[in-house]
Amino acid sequence: MNMIQDTLEHLKFSNCGTDGTFFQAVKEVLESISPLIESDKKYQEHSIIKRLVVPDRQIQFKVSWLDDNNQIQVNNGYRVQFNNALGPYKGGLRFHPSVNSGILKFLGFEQILKNSLTGLPMGGAKGGSDFDPKGKSDTEVMKFCRSFMMELHKYIGSRIDVPAGDIGVGAREIGYLYGTYKQITSSYDGVLTGKPFFFGGSLMRPEATGYGVVYFAKEMLELEHKKSLAGQICTVSGSGNVAIYTIEKLKHLGAIPVTCSDSKGYIYDKRGVDVELLKEIKFEKRLSLEVYLETYKSAVYVKVEDYEEDTHGVWSIPCYAAFPCATQNELTLNDAKNLVANGVEIVTEGANMPTTPEATLILQKEGVLFAPAKAANAGGVAVSSFEMSQNASMQRWSFEKVDLKLQETMKQISKKIVLTAKDYGVERNYVHGANIAGFKKVADAMIAEGI
Repeated sequence: MNMIQDTLEHLKFSNCGTDGTFFQAVKEVLESISPLIESDKKYQEHSIIKRLVVPDRQIQFKVSWLDDNNQIQVNNGYRVQFNNALGPYKGGLRFHPSVNSGILKFLGFEQILKNSLTGLPMGGAKGGSDFDPKGKSDTEVMKFCRSFMMELHKYIGSRIDVPAGDIGVGAREIGYLYGTYKQITSSYDGVLTGKPFFFGGSLMRPEATGYGVVYFAKEMLELEHKKSLAGQICTVSGSGNVAIYTIEKLKHLGAIPVTCSDSKGYIYDKRGVDVELLKEIKFEKRLSLEVYLETYKSAVYVKVEDYEEDTHGVWSIPCYAAFPCATQNELTLNDAKNLVANGVEIVTEGANMPTTPEATLILQKEGVLFAPAKAANAGGVAVSSFEMSQNASMQRWSFEKVDLKLQETMKQISKKIVLTAKDYGVERNYVHGANIAGFKKVADAMIAEGI
């Protein structure tokens, strides 16, 4: 498609094109939606592609705060409001040293299609800061959050932009951010999701993304008439919210998740990872996974420096199902070859774009069922939308109600991408199915509202 190639060429020579992860995400989407663009000229006539790849606005601001030694510290704050054709901007806040405008553009762009796939009224956005909460006292985190919200509050609102948590932003950070927003505006709005339950948060929000990833894998296996997860060996990367609750839900379904990882290495416990110990290590004590061996001496811990070149140790473990839940581009071509050689049947992305393009291609070529992140990890934003509904109606839903609605959402997304892939002649390519389905809904809304 000329328009697709023209757009990609333009991005290469624009400011957008200098961001590798953003360009990677855009290229994957644009190349996969060509069957839709070719079948209906209206998307070309309305220049939807060119309009979609440019954020509505990118906001960058300074965040100054005092540490416990009364020294002034300065960080960068960001919010990328990408597209609100379907509803208020919606997407998490990430606090991590790796955060920059390029990473957030990539995440915000992916969020547009992810939110579209849920069928819920949400646009796409992302934000955060290069502030690192690790090693900071509660007081320092609170001071940073107060300063961050002093600027961010100008651009958000319950019908404008509703941020949530992400890496480095949990219930503690959301609580401080929300408390500051209330003080500034005197408004008890549902302007943030992932809030503590006692001031408007939804039950099951911490578990939502991880649980949703497993529900999605379960549905895809059923649709493909493959064996269920019960009794099967599963490998999981990461040890944050998504990874931990993926492990927890796998165990609920009778699977055997045997790995998890952090920035220093990974653990392999052939009996199945002890999720309660994992929560204690990562949520309460915030320690390295290496201490897992103090309780389970039969488990294996492998340091990052001992990984083979261009591989991640987790993916060398034989498994039925793999769940990359750590970070972008963590599953490489060599990792994919290892998984295929060891007989993997399904790879379900829990993190955002954790599989490199080359790895994705070989997994698909070898017939591995591949569930892309924008579909598989949409459970978190779905439950965030449920929280917005509860806030708007001043109601509280039970854990069971939220869980049932999450399961139904993941089931509908899986059916949607399977049918879309079949309708557009790319059957079993669920990357293409997800991109086409997500894009079409947003594009039709953009056409309907005019320029």
